[in-house]
Amino acid sequence: MEASLLSNLLLPLALGMVMFGLGLGLTGEDFRRVAVLPRAVFVGLAVQTLLLPAVAFVIAKGFNLSPELAVGLMLLAASPGGATANIYSHLAKGDVALNITLTAVNSMLCLVTLPLILNFSLVHFMGAGNFVAPPFQKVIEVSVIIIVPVLIGMGLRRRAPGFAARMDRPVRAFSLFVLLLVIGLAISQEWTRLPGFFASVGLACLLFNLISLGAGYALPLAIRLPQRQAIAIAMEIGIHNGTLAIFIALNVLGSSAISIPAVAYSLIMFGTAAVFAWWVKPKDVPGSVPSL
Repeated sequence: MEASLLSNLLLPLALGMVMFGLGLGLTGEDFRRVAVLPRAVFVGLAVQTLLLPAVAFVIAKGFNLSPELAVGLMLLAASPGGATANIYSHLAKGDVALNITLTAVNSMLCLVTLPLILNFSLVHFMGAGNFVAPPFQKVIEVSVIIIVPVLIGMGLRRRAPGFAARMDRPVRAFSLFVLLLVIGLAISQEWTRLPGFFASVGLACLLFNLISLGAGYALPLAIRLPQRQAIAIAMEIGIHNGTLAIFIALNVLGSSAISIPAVAYSLIMFGTAAVFAWWVKPKDVPGSVPSL
């Protein structure tokens, strides 16, 4: 398959399906919940938007990553949590409602934070002279692909909740299938350079993933948030929307090399998140913890 088919058709389709599936699980109440539990939401958003980019920057410098891979790692750090975080949080007995709230708010917030972090990374690692700002039209396209499917999914759930509930699992399965296809095609584009890429960025992605999960779990506990909320925040922080990062790398920046960290991270995070879920899963969920 040609790169144009991947970047112009499959990636928008995958991202649109992921965001549509997210919308099927959202209601207006998920956004209003920010006012109900502001501390948990604030901690999750602060770790996502402030701590993770700083950690990714230090790792990129410490591993002396090439400019493209460093930008790719920063792009991954700026991407919001993925819908898969809800599944892992449920398996680990986390606060899934908090996951949904964080995913919803973060997906909208990233429309502002992601371009800022990405532009800084491009200038810092690739040099101002080599940096060409993404066209405004492409920024609009990314925003539309994120927002419109979410709104359609939310509207469908509001008008036909039974149908939306039946569609949720098939849409998630199809999204995962298309994502795996996208990852496979992205790998095939860099097959000859892949061993070198993974040798240089694989360990960096693993370290970034472990720090993300660990910080997302430890910091909420440190300020005495309930364990269920700490689990939810950890999953939201540790499981990124790799589809969005790959889409921006290929479709907006036109660089398959920049997409490699997102590809590597997507392959790593499913295994580490499963182990983490097993490790933190409480034996008994205290009945005193308020539900959202």
